[in-house]
Amino acid sequence: MSKRKYGKELGFQTRAVHTGNDVDSETNAIKRPITMGNSYELPYDPTNINWSSADKILYTRNGGSNQKYLEEKIANLENGEDAIVLASGVGALSGLFFSILSSGDHVVFSNVTYIAAYRLLNELFNNKFKVDTTIVDTTDLEEIRKVIKPNTKLVHIETPGNPTIGISDIAEIAKIAHECGALLSVDNTFASPFNQRPLELGADYVIESLTKYINGHGDSMGGAIIANKKELLDPIREQAQVNLGATISPFNAWLIMRGSVTLPLRMKAHNENAQKVAEWLESQEKVSFVSYPGLKSNKGHEIAKKQMFNGYGGMIAFGLNADHDKHNEFVSYLKIITSAVSLGHDESLIVFIGEDDERQYLYPEEFNNGFFRFSVGIEDVEDIIEDLRQALEKSELL
Repeated sequence: MSKRKYGKELGFQTRAVHTGNDVDSETNAIKRPITMGNSYELPYDPTNINWSSADKILYTRNGGSNQKYLEEKIANLENGEDAIVLASGVGALSGLFFSILSSGDHVVFSNVTYIAAYRLLNELFNNKFKVDTTIVDTTDLEEIRKVIKPNTKLVHIETPGNPTIGISDIAEIAKIAHECGALLSVDNTFASPFNQRPLELGADYVIESLTKYINGHGDSMGGAIIANKKELLDPIREQAQVNLGATISPFNAWLIMRGSVTLPLRMKAHNENAQKVAEWLESQEKVSFVSYPGLKSNKGHEIAKKQMFNGYGGMIAFGLNADHDKHNEFVSYLKIITSAVSLGHDESLIVFIGEDDERQYLYPEEFNNGFFRFSVGIEDVEDIIEDLRQALEKSELL
């Protein structure tokens, strides 16, 4: 939709600033305005219009102008041909699954996935729509090969995985999926396109929760599906957006567009801070384990080094040599780090996942006594580490 085009010859930061933006034709403002109208003027003869089409801006459920600008930017940053932006990350996941899966299809998916993806595939699609699903450790390529069936339609992975930060080999899994005629979708939320671009490694679809790093300010929600071929997205846009109504609001699209401009700058800080924090945590006697792909001791380090760039993201999982209550006590002493769900905000966020979590049976053994999912923010890293140190001390764990 923008008159100006910004290709791969330009740097990621330049494209983050400019793609999707243009001078407003009516006011000459150099930033796109929020268009809050939910209906747009029809052509002279509207009788031949397909009212379920998203090709033309007719009605905001069919797609609005702010959404289109954001889609242009997200596709560009992922080096994809096209993108669909929806109301949330879960809207993107469910929109993808609903649109491409049919009764009798088989799906292989990561044993470590976002809880909504786990429930969609392990419960909803399985029980209601008779889609056959298999949970597997996608960090193990042989395990994936063992469960592939003739009717496997989709392999869905997260890497890094939520919440254990496991690393799956995108390029190799793409080969396995394509050899049997299946598609590969990759949830890239923990990495963001600044650190990893799965389409370049052979993925067919990439999902991003725009709520997280791409927006980065903790004040809006959105999700995106990106592909290298527009025809892969057309049925999803019609079904998930127009007919299911998972359309993003113009205001949220505008907020995410604004937040995405600083994605490269923020991710540099997230990457640098998380690396230093992970190294510090690993040196602490009362920390039972640290899961972060930037650590040489991490099981997935070599694969992460191969497929990630600019750093290893801002997400850490770690546990304490302590009981359930002591984990909560530790959190209560934190002053800068906030106990809250979500991730990828400018501020550091932590959540304690207890030993009774419904997915504990799927996690590596070291996670089974409860652990923290830690989204490292962009504060001064010395202040983050000091906050952790003093909380360990007050909890009598130092």
